[in-house]
Amino acid sequence: MKFYPVQFEPIFKQRIWGGEKLKTLLHKPITSNSTGESWELSAVEGDVSVVSRGEWKGKSLTALIDQWPNEILGTAVHDRFGKQFPLLFKYLDAREDLSIQVHPNDALAKKRHHSFGKTEMWYVVQADRDARIIVGFKEDSNATHYLENLKNKTLLSILDTVKVKSGDAFFLETGTVHAIGAGLVVAEIQQTSDITYRIYDFDRVDAHGKTRELHVDLALDAINYNKVETKKEYTKNTNESNVIVDCPYFTTNIIPLDGAISISKSGESFTVYMCVEGSFEIECNDSKLHYIKGDTVLIPAAMNSFILNGKASILEIYIS
Repeated sequence: MKFYPVQFEPIFKQRIWGGEKLKTLLHKPITSNSTGESWELSAVEGDVSVVSRGEWKGKSLTALIDQWPNEILGTAVHDRFGKQFPLLFKYLDAREDLSIQVHPNDALAKKRHHSFGKTEMWYVVQADRDARIIVGFKEDSNATHYLENLKNKTLLSILDTVKVKSGDAFFLETGTVHAIGAGLVVAEIQQTSDITYRIYDFDRVDAHGKTRELHVDLALDAINYNKVETKKEYTKNTNESNVIVDCPYFTTNIIPLDGAISISKSGESFTVYMCVEGSFEIECNDSKLHYIKGDTVLIPAAMNSFILNGKASILEIYIS
């Protein structure tokens, strides 16, 4: 069996805060002006990715894993997670501010939702002038102080706001209160989980005049009330894998590609590439597959060697 780089049909999510940049910037075939998310690679129940081209076109990610668990996931990932695909990959377009929210850790998510927790990271693909994010508290806080400010609608006064630009990266451990601000397109890598506790939504209403559900009580014991450092500094050496985040759930590198480089893999983990700028080819099995900005591709663990060739900025994600 010859394994090859696998691309999937994006799964689009309409959001009250979404826009059109997934089409204009990342070439996604969206048809609305309020598309907030493109789920690039997902095994979330009800939103499982389907192969878009090649021999396996029309097959689901879970079907591939079920048939070839070690070859798709990798031996170490299969040993650790069974046949579960442990990560979720997205692009987000925030025309407006997202809600202020928090994600539970593994223990709390398993107890309440029979799910993984949601450790995640953001890589800023594009940022409008003065765009910002909310990440954690300005100073160490506590539940009482937090609830008082939430009640008085002064929550923003105690949360940390950070101006961002293209290429910035942030690592959000579970428990970190956060929100992506208006004017940002972000690549998001996270554990396979769709558990979000929304704690404040700026009193917005939808087209029917209804506010979105909040999860204030559920969030209380999920929140880390201490000040946290989330921004990741990293090198950008050309034609090398430069580490941005290395955590128990995933490793994310950036490859500033200019020309051709040979890649060798051990077979212990799958690899995912997200093209965040430019274009490139993967040369393998006597063929060349082309990818452009906004594309996401899964490299099965059984693909031990191949060549990346082009001029691009590529996020490289795997589990170590």
